Amino acid sequence: MLNLFEMNTVGHITHGLWRQPGNNRSRYADLSYWIELATLAEQGGFDTIFLADVLGAYDVYQGSAEVALREGIQIPNNDPMLLIPAMAAVTEHLGFGVTFSTSYEPPFAFARRMSTLDHLTNGRVGWNVVTSYLPNAARNFGLTDQIPHDERYEIADEFLDVVYKLWEGSWDDDAVVGDSVTGVYTDPSKVRAINHVGEHFRVAGPHLSEPSPQRTPVIFQATGSKVGIELAGRHAEVIFTGGRAPGDAARNVAAIRAANERNGRLATDTKFVVQAAVIVGRTDAEVAEKLERYRRFTSVQGTFVQQSIPFDPLLHPADITVREALEREGLFDLIEAGGLPLNMAVGQFAASLDQAWQKHFFVAGTPKVVVDEIERWLAEENIDGINLRQYHSFETLRDFVELVVPELRRRGLVSTSRPAGETLRERLFGAGPRLPGRHLAARYRGGANLDVPPPPFTH
Repeated sequence: MLNLFEMNTVGHITHGLWRQPGNNRSRYADLSYWIELATLAEQGGFDTIFLADVLGAYDVYQGSAEVALREGIQIPNNDPMLLIPAMAAVTEHLGFGVTFSTSYEPPFAFARRMSTLDHLTNGRVGWNVVTSYLPNAARNFGLTDQIPHDERYEIADEFLDVVYKLWEGSWDDDAVVGDSVTGVYTDPSKVRAINHVGEHFRVAGPHLSEPSPQRTPVIFQATGSKVGIELAGRHAEVIFTGGRAPGDAARNVAAIRAANERNGRLATDTKFVVQAAVIVGRTDAEVAEKLERYRRFTSVQGTFVQQSIPFDPLLHPADITVREALEREGLFDLIEAGGLPLNMAVGQFAASLDQAWQKHFFVAGTPKVVVDEIERWLAEENIDGINLRQYHSFETLRDFVELVVPELRRRGLVSTSRPAGETLRERLFGAGPRLPGRHLAARYRGGANLDVPPPPFTH
């Protein structure tokens, strides 16, 4: 499974690299950027463009958003959903996974937007379910602080229940008759209100959109926490996971497959992808040049900003401990709160945060070296594919399409068959366009169980 990791912003996750000569990142607000990107991904046989999103500014590091703004670290950023119709119009097979948070906006309007996208893409859309993690996002939606972590997941579970009722239960498959002789477009007896009354949401319905090709978009989720794994076991079809060390991803895969089975699903009902960093060249010298250039433009502070590090490692000698650094800054509450490696040297801590050059799921080399490593990841970590991060647009994607994809195809790791009219769910799972009947959402088909609470979300 090949996914391209993107975001509607100038600086996504390779901070500072937008400044490189020839990089197109600053064109992120230009529709032609996304059309060119989608066309290239389609040519390379990618399954999806996976669009990240955040609803706030990164303002924990140094106590403000100043560094994020100055260096373009996920701000400015624009709505990712609006890109999808344009990219779908110039492609036939490429899917789109779009991030939307369940924490701050109600489900009814979102359900219509996703149904609209599923119609406009002919069923090539997926939803990356997130609960949002930035304190500034909470303040942007009228809260004084973040909703507690586990409570956000409880809200997400009910949010999903509401949209399933709208997507799966509000309209029958044959509700739309389109009879020009009688003048009946929709049979009213086959459309119903959902009348959801829950702890967090009250939604009457009916859904405003007629059934779309997939009805429910493919459900993506990025997780690794205990409560996130339980949510994934109930809902997720594609998991974006990872790990800093060998075996971490495999452990997440095993935990989520077990959670699937606890929820009456098959272990194989979920596919797993990891964020992968791939730097490829035709020669070792070309690879070395790219590595040197990417490192030279990398922002030192970018990772501290994105990971919301609550102190400034750059203010301290590399050999003192994190505890000593916090004491010097008077951040005694952070020492008591835990969560930081207090006994680790500051220099070692700072280096461990820089995922741009991570040892795991990182490879730099010629095509055979790269594909050997990808093949090893697939086998040893029990994953199904990668989410390709970009160091340079469009160099990273173009290199991968021209140099890596042909070798993947030679080894049978990337399909060359692309049936016309295939939905994203059909492409990923080889079955029909709808969720399987064992999925929690299927309980609402035909209007069944709309007034029956789902099995409790336990974690």
